[in-house]
Parts: sequence; C-alpha cells; structure tokens
Amino acid sequence: MLNAARAIAAKDLRISLSRGGGLAQALLLGLLLIFVFSLAQDMGETMPPQGAAAAFWLSSAFCQVLVFNMLYSQEEINGTRLGLLLMPAPTQAVWLGKAAAGLVLILLAQAVFLPAAIVFLGQHVGPLWPSALLALLLADVGMAALGSLLGALSQGQAARESLLSIVLFPLLIPLLLAGIRVGAGAFAEGLPEGVDAWLGIAAAFDAMFCGAGLLLFGHLYTGD
Repeated sequence: MLNAARAIAAKDLRISLSRGGGLAQALLLGLLLIFVFSLAQDMGETMPPQGAAAAFWLSSAFCQVLVFNMLYSQEEINGTRLGLLLMPAPTQAVWLGKAAAGLVLILLAQAVFLPAAIVFLGQHVGPLWPSALLALLLADVGMAALGSLLGALSQGQAARESLLSIVLFPLLIPLLLAGIRVGAGAFAEGLPEGVDAWLGIAAAFDAMFCGAGLLLFGHLYTGD
C-alpha cells in the first residue's frame, strides 16, 4: 500500500506543480483574505495576535478545499478513476497518496501565507514559535487526512462538490481552534493556558481522522 501511495502522491504533485492552476487559485484566495483582514485596521494599527492567527488559518482552510477538489478531480476529468480502483493495492492507498500530496501543497501555500500574515497584519514571531510550528504540522496532517477522506464526496454530481465545503468546516473547528490559539501565542509573548492541551487536541484529531480514513475511504470512493 505504501508504494502505491507514494506513486499516487508523486503523480499528483507532478501534475499539480506543472499545471499550477489549482494551487495558484488557492494562493491567490488565501493572500486576498489576509489582505482584506489587513484593510480592517486603521493606518499604523496592528491586528491582535489571535485575529492574525485566525486570518492565517482561515486562508489555510479555504486552500485545503481547493487543493483536494483539484486532486480528486484529476481522475474524473481524465476518466482514469477506474484505473485507481483496479490497481493491485488497497483502495486506502488512494486516500493516503492524495493526503500526502495535499499535505505538501498546503505546506507550500502556508510558506507564502505566513510571511504575508506577519507583514500585512503587523505581527512578530515570539519565543513560542517551536510549539507553533509543531501545532501547524499537526493541524496540517489533520486537514490533509480529513480533506482526503471527504474529497471522495466531491466527485460526481455538482451537488456533491458543494457538499465537501459544507461538511468540512464544522469538522475542522477543533483543529482550527488549536492552530489559532497556539499561533496567537507565537505572535504574542506566550499563551497563558500553555500549549500542551491544544497540541493534544490536534494530535487526537489526527488519530481519529487517520483511522476514519483507513476504515471509510473505500466505501466513499467506490460508492458502496
């Protein structure tokens, strides 16, 4: 399964980065959101750390939806979805490969979003940045696991495509809260309640949806 997942991830990344359309849309939308948040401040005023972290993670969440819609639409457009289903590997390899590709694309987008948030929203990086980077990685893993699981719902009818966004955001709330609070602590001088509880929430979210992906993806992607 791991070899098949690596091959799928490499194929998706090669196509996504060579064409660049879906990733460019995600980058433009995320940067636009951060820029709009910056316009809400008066001249010379800086946004509170929690507001800046919320803008960053909101951009990341919209990026996630666009990235996984793009990854799962590639086989639909080319009519090669049946080829993935017939490969000599468990169907979960598709989930794992696309989750890995989506994780890389989200991290690439966040490498642009984070400096933009610091510059446009007037933030600085505090001493809590190592914990914030760990929280970012844990949150991204959870976003990739959930996005790849629900990406199977985005195929087929146009109504299904809109369902992904509707279902996705409520499920992401615990993960986004963890990322926002730890990010706010990194933009400030610290976090009064500490970071351990928030990191635990993100890790539990990852474990739950990685398990759900392994158990449920085959039924969602094959339509059983």
